[in-house]
Amino acid sequence: MLSQDEKNELYSVAMELADAARVAILPLFRATSLPTDNKLEVGYDPVTEADRNAEKVMREILAARRPQDAIVGEEYAVTAGTSGLTWVLDPIDGTRGFVSGTPTWGVLIAVSDDCGPLFGVIDQPFIGERFIGGFNKGRYDGPHSSCALATRATEKLSAATLFTTFPEVGTEHDRAGFQAVADQVQLVRYGMDCYAYALLALGQIDLVVEAGLNMYDIHAPIAVIHAAGGIFTDWDGQPAHHGGQVVAAANPACHRAALELLQPFAEPSRTRSS
Repeated sequence: MLSQDEKNELYSVAMELADAARVAILPLFRATSLPTDNKLEVGYDPVTEADRNAEKVMREILAARRPQDAIVGEEYAVTAGTSGLTWVLDPIDGTRGFVSGTPTWGVLIAVSDDCGPLFGVIDQPFIGERFIGGFNKGRYDGPHSSCALATRATEKLSAATLFTTFPEVGTEHDRAGFQAVADQVQLVRYGMDCYAYALLALGQIDLVVEAGLNMYDIHAPIAVIHAAGGIFTDWDGQPAHHGGQVVAAANPACHRAALELLQPFAEPSRTRSS
């Protein structure tokens, strides 16, 4: 059990990480020349200097302030820790959007234990929006307003708005599961990356359904959505912090309705440690 002083310290560190990542990334967003590498031999999974720089500066801060904690990030090797806490970092979630100039990417920062995320931040540096969840906090801070996070009360799929990064993410089997839900909702939007989860926590949409995800893609969104009153599981209704197929919903009724359609397409629950 973390003390309030420990929670305050972790919150302070998370804010410093988010601030530092903004400084590292923003000069490179929409730059006329941005070196970009492709992680895949077949297909396209870009990584940029901005991804690497942001994760590097965040790791440097953690080495100075929280050397006892483990680190899992997208761009560099796992750093072992002794505290039982792990920082889960995605310096730019949505690099395809980043290299395309769209502001739907974000910096994901979470601190987790063996049971999953305890606290998370979704930060959109270009717009200047920050979504914070955990330690009894659920807050949005943006350039025009600040408010408590709260999900919507939409219960029927026929009135729901569904977001995803499909069809780029997931297998054909995953796509069929997503389509089963998409066929029942009022509105579907694509290509949103982590910004979809932020909007769900802000009460703007009702569902996010995705697949093929890693833990660094979702630990921060899980914490933020839980703090806003939402539900976040895998397609079989189990904890989702290991990655894979995930569904985030604004409320239990909406979650149950989506899960009924997704469960026939669910993979066996992952059992590996996060």
